[in-house]
Amino acid sequence: MSATDPFARFAIWFAEAEASEPSDPNAMILATTTPDGHPSARTMLLKDVDPRGFVFYTNKESRKSAELAANPNVFLLFYWKSLGRQIRIEGTVEDVTDAEADAYYATRPRISRLGAWASQQSRPLDDRSTLEQRLAAFEEKYPGDDIPRPAYWSGYRVLPETFEFWQAMDFRLHDRTIYTRTVNGGWSTSKLFP
Repeated sequence: MSATDPFARFAIWFAEAEASEPSDPNAMILATTTPDGHPSARTMLLKDVDPRGFVFYTNKESRKSAELAANPNVFLLFYWKSLGRQIRIEGTVEDVTDAEADAYYATRPRISRLGAWASQQSRPLDDRSTLEQRLAAFEEKYPGDDIPRPAYWSGYRVLPETFEFWQAMDFRLHDRTIYTRTVNGGWSTSKLFP
């Protein structure tokens, strides 16, 4: 692992989390702000990571998408209690391409693809039966496995500007390493007091 490559360090820590966490090692907190500046956070699932950034998918008509349209600055937080580790990532979002969204959508279970049609994410729901009726209607509309991706369902890539790797240590003397993107696209590193 290069001492100055946060993506390489993330890959090692993520592989160790996949081996030790009992469920959803890819769970991450996505923090945004409302248009009037209030904090807003929810748990998302990381679906891809590459040298550009971290990808998640959602309904583009959801509350989080409205917040991202108003302010593309975000924080991600991964926390793996069994390892005593967390990673904080600060950056901005960009849309994934239609080809990327189509490719990921095709891998989802059938019921999840139908759910993307049935759910009007973040909007008021009068009764659970309404969601179930909508799901049944889309099951009838798309009886086979050929279920197109709704135009409003896609993904975002978080483009990191900073990483903080936090490792729990005895007596709360934790190890904290910061990676900050430089003007030439590389990374500088520094340490923080615990």
